[in-house]
Amino acid sequence: MKKKILLVDDREDNLLSMETILEPDGYELIKANSGRQALKILLAEFDFAMILMDVKMPNLNGFETAALIYEREKLKHIPIIFITAHTEAEESIFKGYRMGAVDYIYKPINPQLLRTKVSVFIDLYTKNHQLVTQERRLININKSLENEIKERKISEANVKELNRKLLENIDHLEAANKNLDRFAFMSSHDLQEPLRKICTFSDLLYSKYKTVFEDDANRYISRIQKSALRMQTLIKDILQFSKVSSDKSSFVSTDLNTVLGDVITDLESNIQQEKADVRVGSLPALEVNAGLISALFSNLIGNAIKYRKKDVDPVIKIYAQEETMLREGNGLNGEKKEPYCRIYIEDNGIGFDQKYAEQIFNMFVRLHGNNEYEGTGIGLALCKQIAEHHRGFISALSRENEGTTFIVSLPCK
Repeated sequence: MKKKILLVDDREDNLLSMETILEPDGYELIKANSGRQALKILLAEFDFAMILMDVKMPNLNGFETAALIYEREKLKHIPIIFITAHTEAEESIFKGYRMGAVDYIYKPINPQLLRTKVSVFIDLYTKNHQLVTQERRLININKSLENEIKERKISEANVKELNRKLLENIDHLEAANKNLDRFAFMSSHDLQEPLRKICTFSDLLYSKYKTVFEDDANRYISRIQKSALRMQTLIKDILQFSKVSSDKSSFVSTDLNTVLGDVITDLESNIQQEKADVRVGSLPALEVNAGLISALFSNLIGNAIKYRKKDVDPVIKIYAQEETMLREGNGLNGEKKEPYCRIYIEDNGIGFDQKYAEQIFNMFVRLHGNNEYEGTGIGLALCKQIAEHHRGFISALSRENEGTTFIVSLPCK
């Protein structure tokens, strides 16, 4: 941008002379023919790089005008060069310097001297303006840093408070876990003992007096036996579910074919009774907790047999595929590719509506009543917990009357 210079003189010929000398250097020249007019201009504009002002002016001389100019904070940075006659007394010159003048130029004006002095002071003004601008920037940066430090201190205080609350929550969770452990102990001993007695004495009652009792009485005893057995199964399933998260057994490389073979052997009588055809493909060796994976296979195969179609022999296919999937990690977008083994347990049973595919893994959720199919509603929730305990997941694909496929995805490493 062009540097602006304010020329102040009561004589038009002097203004024209200064304008003629300085115009070739590319300055923007504003003229005022009195001190009052100069002040009016400076009320509206304060971006001048210099003021050239005559000392001898009527009404308001150069010194008085300079004093009024420098009363305004926004104008104090503008350098003033006084134009004066050689006859000016030294006392007046000193007075001008005290007012804030940077230099004097004597009449008649030497064009080369005027241009040189103006160039030097304009350059000084520009550098000073840059320093002022830089200082303001530094002040703003400093304020920004102060605010950032303040915000960080607040954030640190918030983090400390959150950590304190987290520690409190951990204490509460530990206390809750201890209560759960006590409940599990009570369930395994105190609750099962009276149930065993109910089962024992109801069995004795039925075997000894079944020929004496009427049909209604025998039916009531049978209901007691079934309810007691169901309660025992429920307690056993709850205990098994509660033990998964607390199981600290190390994961070791395990041949899943061996684990599955043991499960099929355990279920052999049920498989033969229901004439189930279990077709097993090759499974990999993975780092797993063999006991938990055994429980997972047992539940899924048991369900495939239980929820079979009437008058149709169950066909259960078990096979595996390796697949690379995106998981949270250190890769791009916070994700990384990781190899997973997907184990499929496919059956030709009654199936279910796909809209229930997520609900079936919740605790105590059952799509069928006890009159149709016995169960506690914990088996699939246990399967989900076991899969997640292995940093994997489980899902289901199904259609009513067309069978179900459960997919267990476990990390290869």
